[in-house]
Amino acid sequence: MSSYIVNPVKIRMQESEKGLIYKSIVALGFRSRQINDDIRNEIHLRMADVIDTSDTNEGTNFDQIAISREFDKMPKPTFIAMKEISDGRLRYELPEVETKTIDDDL
Repeated sequence: MSSYIVNPVKIRMQESEKGLIYKSIVALGFRSRQINDDIRNEIHLRMADVIDTSDTNEGTNFDQIAISREFDKMPKPTFIAMKEISDGRLRYELPEVETKTIDDDL
């Protein structure tokens, strides 16, 4: 577990004490997708700046490899979102679903 930036078990225990585990999972999924989209956009921007100097498949573009390695070393978006929740930087509020009864329709 030392390779993780946050311990998932501690997050789950912390959220289950509050009774918000399912809401937290939904919020975590949304935030993870946002982080993933941001990372993907940044990769595309950085790769667009790198000019492909190889005319054939023989050459290797070391700038692209360096950028790829840099992004490979980053923590996964899910763990970044978990860290934001544990640090209290991520706030979420899910709308309450209004329940209808049979009397409401009459």
